[in-house]
Amino acid sequence: MATFEQHVRAALDTLPPNLAAALDNVAVVVEEENAEEPDLYGLFDWPEYMPAKISIYRRPLEEDFPDPAELEAEIRVTVLHELAHYFGMDEDRIADLGYD
Repeated sequence: MATFEQHVRAALDTLPPNLAAALDNVAVVVEEENAEEPDLYGLFDWPEYMPAKISIYRRPLEEDFPDPAELEAEIRVTVLHELAHYFGMDEDRIADLGYD
């Protein structure tokens, strides 16, 4: 069975080559949970003058999706959702694409 981190890596590996090549100065990390919003699945943050950071939160995803196949699918959706923010998409556009 794949680990949580392997699911995150697999989601990143599914990016089309042109999108993967466009990623610059961004880190994708796995964290247990967001201290301010513990039910959050992921977060995109790009502080001024700092690299961008995408956090994928293990605890809420594993709790809400105990089925391994569903967990893998939701990790992929979460990674793609946060990457869409990196590329400048807002919540409405992301929802239109089915990644909300």
